[in-house]
Amino acid sequence: MEKEKATLIVSLDFELYWGVRDLYDLNHCRAKLLNVRPAILRLLDLFWKFEIHATWATVGFLLFRNRRELLAALPCAQPNYSSIVLSPYRYILCIGHDEEDDPFHFAPSMVQAILDTPHQELGTHTFSHYYCLEDGQTEASFRDDLQAAGEAAKSWNVELRSLVFPRNQVNTQYLRACADCGILAYRGAGQHWMYRERKRSSETAGRRAMRLLDAYVNISGHHTFRLGDTREDFLCNVPASRYLRPYWPRLRMLEPLRIERICRGLNAAAAKREAYHLWFHPEDFGLNLDENLACLEQILRRFARLRSAGRMESLNMGEAANRVAARSHAGSKHDQAIYAESQC
Repeated sequence: MEKEKATLIVSLDFELYWGVRDLYDLNHCRAKLLNVRPAILRLLDLFWKFEIHATWATVGFLLFRNRRELLAALPCAQPNYSSIVLSPYRYILCIGHDEEDDPFHFAPSMVQAILDTPHQELGTHTFSHYYCLEDGQTEASFRDDLQAAGEAAKSWNVELRSLVFPRNQVNTQYLRACADCGILAYRGAGQHWMYRERKRSSETAGRRAMRLLDAYVNISGHHTFRLGDTREDFLCNVPASRYLRPYWPRLRMLEPLRIERICRGLNAAAAKREAYHLWFHPEDFGLNLDENLACLEQILRRFARLRSAGRMESLNMGEAANRVAARSHAGSKHDQAIYAESQC
């Protein structure tokens, strides 16, 4: 019997300005966002070169070709956050007409590029970059949001199967709603205390500092996991292993540590025949594009060596969920056969 291989899973949170609208003024991140399109095209080229299967968890608002179509698709139930700045709905009236007029809020050309590249999965980052742990929102409004994301994806002939909760605000009480909307897999936030899901108000400077240090020095472990252990009641939890932080010129002397931290995670996954889930934002590549791509390429070269040795393979989140489901079904049939034999 062929030995089980380790798995590299890659997911990207694709959000443009919708993902940081409540944090920064547009002028603060204008240069970075204007460079996202060339960054995405070069990322897709790199994924094609190394045959990387990736999930692009995309904010539903980005799927529309113009503001008129977006306004017509808004869900009836919208989140009533206690903090009004979190809701993007009033802000929609202030955005431009389409992608050419407003590249910060529309991205149909990039969605098409993703769909045209082999092994890329269009997933969802919810319809409106929905915050599932913030006060004021409800499961009913989340369900409507996710249904709206599904309808938007259908206009691209895509059935959504994978979800990344914005800001990693995983709300396990909403997993039934996810399953009802056709979702098979979600990205879990991780079990270590510095990575667990939390409200925005629960974030602390100390936690952020620990995560930054952990990006260079192994404090919390490699966070590898067995795919077979990810099956839950309603869908598959494909937890995050490592966030690929963007290149920071002030810490360029530490770049070898940052890269090797991830490469050692890949080695650990290969040694244990487990999965390693790397994630990042394509927007992070908008500044220092060459340096960020060079970092990612070094990581993918390490993966390619492990794959060439027959020790690792690449799956996107949807494929990983399908693999888990297939094994679960096969195991169930095997158990039934053993039971039937015991009755003879």
